[in-house]
Amino acid sequence: MAKTMKAAIFVEAGRIVLDDKPIPDVGPLDALIRITTTTICGTDVHILKGEYPVAKGLTIGHEPVGVIEKLGSAVTGFREGQRVIAGAITPSGSSNACLCGYHSQDGAGTKHGWKPMGGWKFGNTIDGCQAEFVCVPDAMVNLCPVPDGLTDEQVLMCPDIMSTGFSGAESGDIRIGDIVAVFAQGPIGLCATAGAKLKGATTIIVVDAVAERLAMARKLGADFTVDFNKVNPVEEIMRLTDGRGVDVAIEALGTPGTFEAALRVLRPGGTLSSLGVYSSDLMIPLGAFAAGLGDHKIITTLCPGGKERMRRLMDVIASGRVDLTPLVTHRYKLDDIEKAYELFSHQRDGVMKIAITP
Repeated sequence: MAKTMKAAIFVEAGRIVLDDKPIPDVGPLDALIRITTTTICGTDVHILKGEYPVAKGLTIGHEPVGVIEKLGSAVTGFREGQRVIAGAITPSGSSNACLCGYHSQDGAGTKHGWKPMGGWKFGNTIDGCQAEFVCVPDAMVNLCPVPDGLTDEQVLMCPDIMSTGFSGAESGDIRIGDIVAVFAQGPIGLCATAGAKLKGATTIIVVDAVAERLAMARKLGADFTVDFNKVNPVEEIMRLTDGRGVDVAIEALGTPGTFEAALRVLRPGGTLSSLGVYSSDLMIPLGAFAAGLGDHKIITTLCPGGKERMRRLMDVIASGRVDLTPLVTHRYKLDDIEKAYELFSHQRDGVMKIAITP
């Protein structure tokens, strides 16, 4: 086996480059995965732009589909050569956060407090999976076998955007018959729309300005589409709901403007479910917040991970209830990942998700 591999490495703000790195060693609880398909996430673009800090020299990427190349000495229940995925979030299963039921927040506490998003390790605190190989920590907690009959591209959304989008609907506690608004129909917003449909929402209103994304939202369950370049989305949503407002508003972009709009369309007692990664301070306007007296709920969610979450999501795919393969609009080899980043970061050519194959 070769000793080096190709990997997409963060060099500095504005530069992620393909270069050689040593193939990772595996500890007793780890597994080495040979990547067969991965992708680029909007969070990776935040890293590229310097809006989210990571260490120079880190391999980027957190959505792995692959084959077990080598297992740590203490790993049981898996075999080399097995097709697997791992979530973008790789909890240890034993931290205080995990034992409280919040696996995504797995980071160990310090005397200064706990580290948010500690469960997100790939491409954040350890080398990620935009590479030929990735080392998966706590493999027995995080690896999940891919069912026979499912392709790489069918399960490619499970590690992050499907888990994240669905969790926006789950955290919002959508009930049968709810009216739901989803702000932004990028990949995560589209998955939130699909998740709202599965949760029982019977009126789903989505907001975007890209015609292809609004059309895709219709296929995934949206009842009404709102083009924010043509109408004021808050006014249009209030019109569509006869002034009632929505039970749940899901914010899936990560800008102060969409956050405020999501707050303004809530009914009294409604829930704002925030999925966006924000790169600037949020201000909550007095009127939109009803001066703190509107019985509103604001909840944030980080992508749930771990093997049980991955199993459930792949079961949803296998059941045929949701088909997310149309979200893969472009395909690149790992050798061309810099070109893929250029395309994805500038959102050209109708790109939604890019399948990257070594």
